[in-house]
Amino acid sequence: MTPTDPTPQDVASIVMAAGRGSRMQGYAGNKTLLPLVAGETPFCGSRPILLHLLAHLPTGPKVLIVNHCKADVIAATRGLPVAYCEQPVLNGTGGAILAALPQIQRLACGRFIITMGDVPFVRSETYARLVQALDANDLVVLGFRPVDRKQYGVLEIEAGRVRRITEWKYWKDYPAERAAALSICNSGIYAVTREALLAYLPVLSSRPQTVHKLVDGRMTAIEEFFITDLIEFMVADGRAVGYLVAEDETETMGIDDLGALEKAQARVKSAL
Repeated sequence: MTPTDPTPQDVASIVMAAGRGSRMQGYAGNKTLLPLVAGETPFCGSRPILLHLLAHLPTGPKVLIVNHCKADVIAATRGLPVAYCEQPVLNGTGGAILAALPQIQRLACGRFIITMGDVPFVRSETYARLVQALDANDLVVLGFRPVDRKQYGVLEIEAGRVRRITEWKYWKDYPAERAAALSICNSGIYAVTREALLAYLPVLSSRPQTVHKLVDGRMTAIEEFFITDLIEFMVADGRAVGYLVAEDETETMGIDDLGALEKAQARVKSAL
């Protein structure tokens, strides 16, 4: 370990485990508790996604952001060295991190991993590389190169730095040549320094986005917050935002529908 390497205990992890997962049709529980080893159905079995993910994170403090079926999440992780923070309103990924601000302020760790709770296959070595990249950056995005970019957000990169993360609804209308050049997609996993996180969360809190969602059969305007906006704020201030690319796109696969769950379960079964 070189002098610049942080100890694992100096790295805290924030795991977003608050949502139900509306695309997981036929399942009403917290999707981070879905099994990677299927039983009689894909929705029952063993080795929950969340426990698999927690086992590969750095060994420092861990905070789980909870809401939907929070009692089940707490029960499943009882006995593990984790703290819990409730996101009272499901108002976006940025809203989840804002809900965790009191926990972040109490932690003395200098570096943070932020991850979705349904991405179980990221390797410990990849997290370590993300954290190490903070030697030269305020924030680092974990990207991946998929065969099919589908509707993923993409990293717009200039001179080796991330300039912005652009959602599909915008980049799909780019000229064909420009769109084709955007080959690295956003995994939703980040490393960030404590200093930068505490400096920019108040900025994020002051700049909600208005989105329109179907609520009780009616389109309703809702204020939400997005982690990707942190990158916009940092870049505007001249902060360094870097990126790493996962070795294999399956490492960063999110389990958000039945097809993805069955694919993940097949991967685990083949490794047993």
